Amino acid sequence: MTEVEVLQLLVSPAHRLAGRPSDGPSPGPSDERVPQVEVRRGLGLVGDRYYARPAHRNAAVTLMAWENLPAEADLRHTRRNVLLRGVDIDSCVGSTIALDSGTGPVVFAVNRPARPCAWMDVTIGPGAQRALRGRGGVRCTPLSDGVITLGPATFRVVTGPDAAGP
Repeated sequence: MTEVEVLQLLVSPAHRLAGRPSDGPSPGPSDERVPQVEVRRGLGLVGDRYYARPAHRNAAVTLMAWENLPAEADLRHTRRNVLLRGVDIDSCVGSTIALDSGTGPVVFAVNRPARPCAWMDVTIGPGAQRALRGRGGVRCTPLSDGVITLGPATFRVVTGPDAAGP
């Protein structure tokens, strides 16, 4: 088990980065960051734009490592849902992980990388898309219900190459 910190949580009810990046983001709330998120097995984050959307079930929740986020950027710029400090989440593709911020573990299947897109050059700055290749976070399916809150948490690889033995 690894001690980590949940630094930011983002629940976005609308897909604000659609269309051409040169047109800029669609209007929406100035800050969609929240102090806690409610996770539902197989569905995603309650209130998020991808919640219960069949096309996004294997990518309903995105996690990103703070260590990979460019200075002055935050989840509003990357459109990821959970920002963690203290774990190389990008190395967990193909694993099952558990994140516990004090209310019990929430389990996720880490399915694939969250590849940065051209929007990153608009929301973060020129060169961000290239800089985040291989470090843009991961797309996950929630395997359990639960709540994730800001602050200290524990992180564990349940199954996969880095899983702890008995």
